[in-house]
Amino acid sequence: QVQLVESGGGLVQAGGSLRLSCAASGRTFSYHAMGWFRQAPGKEREVVAAISWSGESTYYANSVKGRFTISRDNAKNTVYLQMNNLKPEDTAVYFCAAKEVAYSGRGLYFNRRYDYQYWGRGTQVTVSS
Repeated sequence: QVQLVESGGGLVQAGGSLRLSCAASGRTFSYHAMGWFRQAPGKEREVVAAISWSGESTYYANSVKGRFTISRDNAKNTVYLQMNNLKPEDTAVYFCAAKEVAYSGRGLYFNRRYDYQYWGRGTQVTVSS
C-alpha cells in the first residue's frame, strides 16, 4: 500500500504560480511511477503530467506544456508539480497517483488514470481572472 497526501493548492490570480507537493508513505516510493491528474466540476478526471520512477522520463498534457513541470525527489518520497502562468481553466482539484513499476521500467510513465493503483485525496487549485 502507498498513501499519498497532496498539498500546496490554493487561490491564485491568473498568471501566478503554485507548487503542489505529493508526499508518499508506505511501500518503497522509488519504484513507483507517478502522475498528476485534475478534475474540474462536471468534467472527467484528466492527466496533467506523469513521471517515471527514475525521473528520467516525463509526460505533459498539451494544455500545460511549457507552463507546468513535474519532478520528484525519491530521497524525500515526494513528487512535485510546479505550475506557472496559471489560467482560469486550470481551476480544478488536483490529484497525485502512483503505480508500482518493476526496476526495469525505470523510463516508463503512464498517462491513463486506469493505470494507477493509488490515489491521494486531492488539493483544490483555483485561478481567478
